Amino acid sequence: MEERLNVEQVNLSQEMRTSFLDYAMSVIVSRALPDVRDGLKPVHRRILYAMNESGMHSDKPYKKSARIVGDVMGKYHPHGDSSIYDAMVRMAQDFSHRYLLIDGHGNFGSVDGDSAAAMRYTEARMSKLAMEMLRDINKDTIDYMDNYDSTEKEPIYLPARFPNLLVNGSSGIAVGMATNIPPHNLGETIDAVLALSEDPDITVDELMENYIHGPDFPTAGIILGRSGIRKAYETGRGSITLRAKVEVEENPNGTSTILVTEIPYQVNKAKLIEKIAELVREKRIDGITELNDESDRNGMRIVMRIRRDVNANVVLNNLYKYTALQTTFGINTLALVDGKPKVLTLKECLEHYLNHQIDIIRRRTQFELNKAEARAHILEGLRIALDHLDEVITLIRNSKTADIARTGLMERFKLSEKQAQAILDMRLQRLTGLEREKIEEEYKEILALIEELKAILADEEKVLAIIREELTEIKEKFNDERRTEIAMGGVDFFEDEDLIPEENIIITLTHKGYIKRLPSTTYRTQHRGGRGIQGMETHEGDFIEQLISTSTHDTVLFFTNKGKVYRLKGYEIPEFGRTAKGLPIINLLQIEKGEWINTVITVREYDENDFLFFTTKKGLSKRVSLPHFQNIRRGGLIAINLRDEDELISVRLTNGTKDIGIATKQGYIIRFDEKVVRSMGRTASGVKGIDLRENDEVVSMEIIEKDSYILHVTNKGIGKRTLENQYRKTNRGGKGYYLCRLTEETGHVVAVKIATGDEDLMLITIHGVLIRIPVKDISITGRNTQGVRLIRLQGEEEVATVAKIVEEETMEEETEENEAENKIETETESDSSELKEE
Repeated sequence: MEERLNVEQVNLSQEMRTSFLDYAMSVIVSRALPDVRDGLKPVHRRILYAMNESGMHSDKPYKKSARIVGDVMGKYHPHGDSSIYDAMVRMAQDFSHRYLLIDGHGNFGSVDGDSAAAMRYTEARMSKLAMEMLRDINKDTIDYMDNYDSTEKEPIYLPARFPNLLVNGSSGIAVGMATNIPPHNLGETIDAVLALSEDPDITVDELMENYIHGPDFPTAGIILGRSGIRKAYETGRGSITLRAKVEVEENPNGTSTILVTEIPYQVNKAKLIEKIAELVREKRIDGITELNDESDRNGMRIVMRIRRDVNANVVLNNLYKYTALQTTFGINTLALVDGKPKVLTLKECLEHYLNHQIDIIRRRTQFELNKAEARAHILEGLRIALDHLDEVITLIRNSKTADIARTGLMERFKLSEKQAQAILDMRLQRLTGLEREKIEEEYKEILALIEELKAILADEEKVLAIIREELTEIKEKFNDERRTEIAMGGVDFFEDEDLIPEENIIITLTHKGYIKRLPSTTYRTQHRGGRGIQGMETHEGDFIEQLISTSTHDTVLFFTNKGKVYRLKGYEIPEFGRTAKGLPIINLLQIEKGEWINTVITVREYDENDFLFFTTKKGLSKRVSLPHFQNIRRGGLIAINLRDEDELISVRLTNGTKDIGIATKQGYIIRFDEKVVRSMGRTASGVKGIDLRENDEVVSMEIIEKDSYILHVTNKGIGKRTLENQYRKTNRGGKGYYLCRLTEETGHVVAVKIATGDEDLMLITIHGVLIRIPVKDISITGRNTQGVRLIRLQGEEEVATVAKIVEEETMEEETEENEAENKIETETESDSSELKEE
């Protein structure tokens, strides 16, 4: 007869969902996540339990690791020997675990990433602290479950007499979730548990302020700020920035040495050194002449020698930026609570642990009470027998078997079977008077113990007192000093410039786009009649178009014709000598093809009362609050939304009270109060600043200061200088009025500048010819005049653009004391020094 198959139809989608969820929960519960009570994942718990059962205690000889792995794999963890051995190795590494649970003997790996020796070569035993994880395990303090083949029992969790989840942390990847809990200082964590037991309403802020200040990593290092720690403790998730501990030493020969003595947690030292060497070879980091690893058993020591002409702090800043000397540690406090994964706050972790300890103490106390009551029961039977000793001896003597004697004792003296058996098992020496007194004394002690144990079970405060006493004992025995430093001082994060000494600098940007910085002392204030300073002029037809006094810590904003803004810190601009050309700015900024810098602005603080005023070639203007430009990506940021092939002409920093002047190619100008342009968002296109006539376009936008001159230059070399009060204020959006009268002979306007009369102008022709003209040599005329010829142009030559040259005399003057010193220095210099200066 043909066998019939039982085929059941199932929904494939539902079956996949159910099966995957079962698999996911199996991974979550049975492998990847720690239990909130003991802070252990199953493999770690099984290793410690198997070692405890085999007697591999801290006071016993070491045993082969292969034997431990075999016991664990054969009895409890059927997932392969490598996973078991790897977990055991980590518990024995002082750079992985804050407090070791395995006392290893042999090669258990290194911070350089060297793997441990094979398990047949290494030996191990439980550490003294690991013994505290299993203390009282035989006093019915925990629950057990069947192992994988139901031939053994294994613990669901351990008594964990200290808060191991926080003390040693945990990391693991499950299905759809992961945990990453940093280690903490044992003493701080125990203090926090004690504080919680005293005050259940304690807040996370109070716990952070007085007890747990932050993670404490085995490799030490420095945590930057407390904001990430606070977020992680309050929500269960957060991120902290870790830095290596570094010292910069100045050597007698003028060179510097960078000395690294601690590195961030989980950073491979060998790979770190390899990365530094690679950056030096690729010249991404300049100045390191020698790199040595001088670490030994006394501690870590990475030594970098720095070239004499290089600032060691700048090198260090780049090392933080490009290497693992600075890393980010993402905290995700995910643990199993009642068998289910849950993200926990700091207080919740402590509460669950405290409740676990309350349960452990209650179960231990109940176990001891049951044991004491059982012993009291036996002692009561022995006391009865001693009180009726002759009768008991006669009854036993006359009984044919032990069963008859036991039954006779139970019936005659109303004893239980256990009491009767204890009387039968009693040795004759217990009948002496001294032994009888011992039984009485033991009985009284047992009764007192029973009363004490019952009082503990009836009063939770007594339970908490026991927990406090035992935790304090563990703290006194195993606590050590905090290793990881938390950098505070009123800031939550250190920017790169915190490693750079702040100093005043001068930034120069040439017409052809070369940039450099110099110490401000290079441009010492010159006195009337001085010789000037070489290097201010030109390089192969180039010249300095913008010269800015700022600080290494200030932010420099670069605005381009395409409406984008880029940023650099002052210290990020390379330092060159006074006569050096500088570096092309395209090497520092990710400027696109056809894009060029037309405005540079420096910012120290992003004050909401300061604004940036924009004007485009098509006459649109907008005013944006400065804080909108506080966060600018490396690739730049859209500063104004340009449309219809428009271009950004100019940007100026204002305080909300300035007059704005916008000039056009056809010789019109409009002047208005900047307040008539409302403050807008960063990506806005703006409003009409000037209503352009047909075929007209904006050539300049300037801030018009009181008593200044408005200066214009045409493409035919005609220009004039006019007092600003000749140009009245109107409302924005008008067509403007004559800046000057233009004819075919004058040509069109190429630039308008605001001047005081002490500056020079640089006129650049379409063929690259440079003509420098002092502003004071340009005639002062009325508004409606044409102007005067500034230069004679040959043939079809025209002026292409005009730049205002800033001389060193216009720099902020030094103090009177420094001026006096400079004067003396100038007057006493010798002829030879004059030649050297020139």
